[in-house]
Amino acid sequence: MSKKYQIINARIVNEGRIFNGCVLIDQGVISRIIETDFCETDIFEEYELIDAAGNFLIPGVIDDQVHFRDPGLTHKADLASESAAAVAGGVTSFMDMPNSVPNTLTQDLLEEKYQMASKKALANYSFYMGVSNDNLDEVLKTDPSTVCGIKVFLGASTGNMLVDNKELLEELFAKAPTLIAVHCEHEPTVQKNWEKAKKKFGDDIPISEHPNIRSEEACYLSSSFAVGLAKEHNTRLHVLHISTAKELELFEAGPLENKCITSEVCVHHLWFNDSQYDEFGTRIKWNPAIKTKKDQEELFEALFSNKIDVIATDHAPHTLEEKQNKYDKAPSGGPLVQHSLVAMLEFYRNDKISIEKVVEKMCHAPAKCYQIEKRGFIREGYHADLVIVNTNDPWVVAEDNILYKCKWSPLEGTTIGSKVVSTFVNGNPVYHNGEINKKFKGTRLKFDR
Repeated sequence: MSKKYQIINARIVNEGRIFNGCVLIDQGVISRIIETDFCETDIFEEYELIDAAGNFLIPGVIDDQVHFRDPGLTHKADLASESAAAVAGGVTSFMDMPNSVPNTLTQDLLEEKYQMASKKALANYSFYMGVSNDNLDEVLKTDPSTVCGIKVFLGASTGNMLVDNKELLEELFAKAPTLIAVHCEHEPTVQKNWEKAKKKFGDDIPISEHPNIRSEEACYLSSSFAVGLAKEHNTRLHVLHISTAKELELFEAGPLENKCITSEVCVHHLWFNDSQYDEFGTRIKWNPAIKTKKDQEELFEALFSNKIDVIATDHAPHTLEEKQNKYDKAPSGGPLVQHSLVAMLEFYRNDKISIEKVVEKMCHAPAKCYQIEKRGFIREGYHADLVIVNTNDPWVVAEDNILYKCKWSPLEGTTIGSKVVSTFVNGNPVYHNGEINKKFKGTRLKFDR
């Protein structure tokens, strides 16, 4: 049974406001929010006192796109290690992708992942049902109230998950029982660009060619195709990891609640641009690729116009040995779930974005986008997924404080000005001042659909 907690002296960031107050947690939910500069602690004596010391209190971050590599690729990561990194970074809920091994292409395999997470995950969890060219019957069995969504790879992926059968896609978009999330890169264009690079560079293609191979054109062709299908069939579509300014013309500005088609940007596409390939090499090799500074800047601006709805990570760890291969052998992807919130708070510290907007895009918007039941906000009666952050406590990202199983980060060596002090998942203190409490486990997310 969860304890009762009283968080006092907090600067609460919630639903576009910052106010001083205290929050009471009882039976794993937020039982009371008191807006006050001074909370009388003696009237809540049965509650354990937690002094936020003037730090920000925000809802837990919800990351709608992670690859925790479990099962089948656990030399890179697993549910226990990556969920520990998540809660250390203020991420209290995650949604994991189906390209583990075996690929999550049947309802039985999907349920096996949920059972595994119930024993291992320190954060709340959901898993996508995967799509191949030959499993539509299984996909259509997906329960929208207990599964976050259906994942479609319109670009190459692990195993048998590139979906390029147009008839199947038409039927899927017409009949999908829940949100479809898509990875958009046009594979024929990528392959054409790859052959062009091979002809020019032979077996020594430089990493700087990555955004030319996985090009703006490849992204736009695929994204526009997905958006067109969604409009034709009135499908609830979420386009993952937008990487180009050109794709932004496909999306409408305005409140997320009014949209049938939504979009996401990942932290690495806001943090890096193609001028940094020489410095970071294959450590910043992602699919879709890091693009130009102009793309980076316009993606950031799209957060303010609400053309982009959600900020996520696409956390995709590989071993450092794997990443240190030359370009054509190094896998794409990198670990970010421990550092996504503090990276965005670095933009806040540098006056590029308000903390209210960070909370909107990382906490409120994912909850709205996926219709998650009673999470993503600091509201009475909601699950007590909460994070205390100090935005004036500099530290350096280094191997000894990285919790990813792969033990590296693309931000390694970076001085970060904000630090996660405490993380509560379902009212349980799973992280505090560098210490993980592994006796608590997350729960399966539910959806109001």
